[in-house]
Amino acid sequence: MAKGELTMIPGSYYLFIYLFIVTIATFSVYNRYRMSSSGVLVKDSSSNTFILALLCTIFIGLRPNDPVFVDTVGYVAGYYYHLHEPFVLSADVENLLFENIYYFFASYDLGWHTLFLFMASIYFIGTYLACKKFFPDNTLIAFVVFLGAFSTFSYSVNGVKAGVAAALFLCALAYRSDKPVIASILAVASWGFHHSMTPCVLSFFIVWFYSKPKGYFLFWVVCLALSAAHVTFFQTLFMSYSDAKGASYLDAENMAGWEGKTGFRLDFVVYSAMPVLVGYWAIFKKKIDNLKYNRVLCTYLLMNGIWLLCMYAGFTNRIAYLSWFMYPIVLVYPLLDEECVWGSSRFKIVALFAGLHLGFTLFMNIIYL
Repeated sequence: MAKGELTMIPGSYYLFIYLFIVTIATFSVYNRYRMSSSGVLVKDSSSNTFILALLCTIFIGLRPNDPVFVDTVGYVAGYYYHLHEPFVLSADVENLLFENIYYFFASYDLGWHTLFLFMASIYFIGTYLACKKFFPDNTLIAFVVFLGAFSTFSYSVNGVKAGVAAALFLCALAYRSDKPVIASILAVASWGFHHSMTPCVLSFFIVWFYSKPKGYFLFWVVCLALSAAHVTFFQTLFMSYSDAKGASYLDAENMAGWEGKTGFRLDFVVYSAMPVLVGYWAIFKKKIDNLKYNRVLCTYLLMNGIWLLCMYAGFTNRIAYLSWFMYPIVLVYPLLDEECVWGSSRFKIVALFAGLHLGFTLFMNIIYL
């Protein structure tokens, strides 16, 4: 066991253990929702959801310093580099909140596992709180759908800053209607953890003042058409307004450290389109008019549309994540929110979505990638 490690589980086993746990959790709620009688309300235990979030926090937070987790190794190396250095709160850092917290932990030698536990608690328990706020009676299935998302595990161990920022932003979305001041603080705090959240924070306020879905659907379709036509003008435009790191992600020639596929990602488009199709059906076919859902959906459409314009970037997956972290919430929202009158079959449909959603993640991790 390497210096400072608290777990005997090899890093190479982590993904498979995680997927196994999520599969068990998904099918336990899948069966209950699938077998529900028409019109019968299904309720989850919020305490069970919290326990699951806590277990995920401990499991991920106590992970070993293993190269399989990519960025984790860099975080640990940086921790020891800054170990016992005098801590001074600084605004001259790349990510205002994350860097200062990071240096604080290293300065007082609180332990890199303690740092990872802290970050994992924001990631998992923060998302749990968002799910609880969005769906107080169906928190468990919403949280399980989050755990089963394609990007969830990756951003708990690699891209940690972005994952934590995403959890804070989900909380901001959840509290936007009831507690707008707190929601605004959370949105800005998400930017403090990772500067890539800048467009998300801007979209948060744009959608606050204009949340008519029709315009955002049109925007998404236009972005898809431009992407399919290989129009990269906007990608270049965004590069010119980004900082050095953001520009490196948008640079189509920058492939250092990226081993994935490039070009027009039809698989990513199909994946991204599912909440869009559900939203179209909910709003234009089911005639659901719910301000909270409209805002969440419009935020997703705006951010996913921006990714479509930047699909040919070197690190397209990192740009896609700026909308994908909202994916689970947007996917199940019209089915779980009681104010969205979907119909008596809504629980059976959400069970189907949960199963297919997990199936896609298992396929991508075990077979496709």
